This record gives sequence, structure tokens and C-alpha cells, in this order.
Amino acid sequence: MAALRSLSTAASRSLLRSSTSATPLVRATAVACADQRRQITTPVYGKPTTAIPDFSKYKSKKSETSNKVFGYFMVGTLGALSATSAKATVQDFLVNMSASADVLAMAKVEVALSSIPEGKNVVIKWRGKPVFVRHRTADEIEEANNVNISTLRDQETDDQRVKNPEWLVMIGVCTHLGCVPIGEAGDYGGWFCPCHGSHYDISGRIRKGPAPLNLEIPAYDFPDDDTLVIG
Repeated sequence: MAALRSLSTAASRSLLRSSTSATPLVRATAVACADQRRQITTPVYGKPTTAIPDFSKYKSKKSETSNKVFGYFMVGTLGALSATSAKATVQDFLVNMSASADVLAMAKVEVALSSIPEGKNVVIKWRGKPVFVRHRTADEIEEANNVNISTLRDQETDDQRVKNPEWLVMIGVCTHLGCVPIGEAGDYGGWFCPCHGSHYDISGRIRKGPAPLNLEIPAYDFPDDDTLVIG
């Protein structure tokens, strides 16, 4: 036990001596760091390190007004170029989105009225749909005008459906489910839809059957007495 006690005492003394000898080294390191910090803030060549560099030799020799004029000119030029580019882009987009020549050709259809005898129908294809054109007789016009519109499902007078009483122009598609009615047929001497039994009169108005509306009237005009333009 005495031997162990002596060894422990010797080890403690040795550790104390080593820590005492390391203290000057730590102090020396701290002094060196402080000196380094002092060197960073020490003036260089007689000038403080925080001085702002002189950029005067890079400044323009022209007057301030000339510089402003040049700046405004550059801004205006870039703005004009940007506007021109934007205009060209929008124009190209609109040209690409517009209808082609063949589509525009189908937008309007001309019909020679002299080729349609009185009391007869013709069917014209317009925008992929059939259009009925009927040259009505005087009796048919009188019959269409004598109908009591209060009894109609879709109440329209004959005058509201025609621009010229002799000519009735309608889209030949049943307003029920889109079938094509048969002309000069049905209970009212007009058109009859064979799909579900809708009856239209000589003015194209629904009189009987499941169709909810009259036959549709397209946009049309008479440029002269012998020409009908649909569309």
C-alpha cells in the first residue's frame, strides 16, 4: 500500500509540473493572436485600411446633362425595340389563330334564286349543315300569316322569320335531337322529322311532336333580287 501511495504522489507532481510549463505556451499564443488583430487594423503605408478607393479616373468626362441625354436615348431605343418585337409576336399569333382560306370560303354561300321554282325547296350545305331554302307561293305565305301564334309552342310570327315573304331560309336540323326533317311532309304541309315525329309548318315553326323550338334561322341577306348570301 505504501508503494501505491508513493506512485500516486509522484504522478500528481508530474502532472502539476506539465500544466505549469504549458501555461506560458498558452499565454504566448494569445499574445500572438492579439498582435495579429492589431496588425489587421494597423495603417498600411500611412493610410487607414478602411479608406474608400478613388474611382474618379473611371468617371465620364462629359457633363451630367450629356450623360442623362444618352441614358434617356438608350432607354427609349430599347423600349421601341421591345414594342416592335411584341407587336410582331402578337401579329404572328393572330395570323396563326385566324381561319384559313378554305374555312373562310365556307363561311358564306351564294345561291342563285332564279334556279329555284316557286313552291319548291332546295338544300344548301353551309358550314357542314343543311340549309333549307323554299320559294313560297302566295297561298303558303297567307297560310303562314293566318296562324294564331298564341297556340304555338315557340311563338314567332312569319314576319319575324323571313326578310322576304317569298323566301324562307332555315337550318335543316330538327331542334329535338338533330335529325334532318323531310320537306313537303307532315300534318301542316311543311317539314316532318322521321326520327321522332316532329311536325313543322310552312314557316318552319314547331306544331306537333317533341321538338321544343322552331327550325333555326341562319344569318343571310339579299344583295340583289336574284342572289341569296347565307352567312
